[in-house]
Amino acid sequence: MAFDGLFTYSMTTDLQKLVTGRITKIHQPNAQEVVLQIRANGGNHKLLFSIHPSYARVHLTEQTIENPAEPPMFCMLLRKHLEGGFISSIKQHELDRIIIVEIQSKNEIGDPIVRELHAEIMGRHSNLLLIDTEQTKIIDSLKHLSPSMNSFRTILPGQPYIAPPAQNKWQPLTVDDEQVAAFFAEPKTAKEVVSQFIGFSPLHAEELLFRLTATSNKVGCFKDFMADFNDGGKEPMYVYAHGKTYFSPIALTHLQGEKTAYPNVHELLDRVFFARAERDRVKQQAGDLERWLQNEIDKLSLKIKKLTKDFERASKLDQFQLYGELLMANIYAFEKGVKEVTVTNYYSESAEQVTIPVSERKTPIENAQSYYTKYTKAKNALIMVQEQLEKTRDEITYFEMLAQQVQQASPGDIEEIREELAEQGYLKLRHAKKKKKQLKPEPEHYLSSTGTPISVGKNNKQNDMLTFKIAKRTDIWLHTKDIPGSHVVIHAANPDDTTLREAATLAAYFSKARDSSSVPVDYTEIRQVKKPNGAKPGFVIYFEQKTLFIDPDETVILQLKKQS
Repeated sequence: MAFDGLFTYSMTTDLQKLVTGRITKIHQPNAQEVVLQIRANGGNHKLLFSIHPSYARVHLTEQTIENPAEPPMFCMLLRKHLEGGFISSIKQHELDRIIIVEIQSKNEIGDPIVRELHAEIMGRHSNLLLIDTEQTKIIDSLKHLSPSMNSFRTILPGQPYIAPPAQNKWQPLTVDDEQVAAFFAEPKTAKEVVSQFIGFSPLHAEELLFRLTATSNKVGCFKDFMADFNDGGKEPMYVYAHGKTYFSPIALTHLQGEKTAYPNVHELLDRVFFARAERDRVKQQAGDLERWLQNEIDKLSLKIKKLTKDFERASKLDQFQLYGELLMANIYAFEKGVKEVTVTNYYSESAEQVTIPVSERKTPIENAQSYYTKYTKAKNALIMVQEQLEKTRDEITYFEMLAQQVQQASPGDIEEIREELAEQGYLKLRHAKKKKKQLKPEPEHYLSSTGTPISVGKNNKQNDMLTFKIAKRTDIWLHTKDIPGSHVVIHAANPDDTTLREAATLAAYFSKARDSSSVPVDYTEIRQVKKPNGAKPGFVIYFEQKTLFIDPDETVILQLKKQS
């Protein structure tokens, strides 16, 4: 991860615009994230703190993150101490991955108090702590650490606050020129740079060494490199190279790949973590639902195998009919007590001899009747097995579609998927403490580059609502061809090519083919979309469609969402 001390420095310098801002609201969407809404410099800002082991970060976000019906205890505590308070400073601890937000607030009786939020961005050790600065004590934290878990620091309410252990490294912002010149006098490796200077990750160490190779003025290059991190970074950049993603507040000149520059570090991080963080939020809420769907798909796949074997056995009905008729034609050619009869097959052009197994306990006519009975049973079984196969395949398709929707759902969409499964008789809904008023499914809204509104159904309830209740008959409907995905509607009769391709990008992105290229997307008018009688939610048939081939692009999705 590139959220190292240097990235933290860039973020801290850019967040200075929040100083003197007032904290108006505090939310905790889940166990790992806290969002402060701040009014500063005539605008509203959302400051996100995440202690996710893989996506830990602090930045301003424009994304909408859904909150639980009841705020967690830590959120209530933050509201008590911080809501209505003013940010007096935002600073970094010793170029480490720690951002300290100092807030001047008031207690219950109106006396002024000072509190600090410490965001420690340290991978799986990340944490968010609320500190009483007067007593230097921990009020509470998102993650607790007992003495048995960490002998150096105890992170529990009421315990004295102890900062993480200091790193005995050079501070690159204040290091002497002579030390820099001496250190880089000989070629260095990225590992040596990381070991010598605080704040460096291997990514930024590689970038520094790459720049140093192009100049003889090592000290000047080092200073210029460090200056690039000031004020939020000189050129925030996202790079896709060697099958991996890299990001930094500065230009990554040593990497060869697909590069995208961003106006600030906040939009950069929204881009980097947009889908991954949302996916993780959903996983926390819908892990049991994902497992249930996969188990159902596995059970139905096993059923398909068994039914296929039954179908193969039942397909021998023609042989049973032939044996019955040949035995009847040769009823006097054999007697009771034999195990098999060899007769001429009059129905074959070559009239070959056929040996038919018979029961020695049955008469010739009983043996013939036995094969007729087997024929009738096989014929009925074949019809039943075909029906069961078709029904089972439909159920697999349905559950695979729901699994895809869960994969790409926002946390708010999950409950609607649970409700749908309950309505279809597959699941029982969890009993909520308070019975909430059932809201209408609400598709997601986007706006094309040319100003045309576009809607996306994120689950079957939203798909049906969008296609058959919200959209007009002349609106344009889009869906991936023969691939599970969302219903997408352009709210216009004759959209321009840009809008059409952007809507098709939405359809491709919100489908099972999200990670593919050249995804086929069909489009037609709403009036050409029909729902068959008895079809499950989300299933439709459509006519007179045309097809576009689209490469899903997350950057386009973010831009369309931002415009809406």
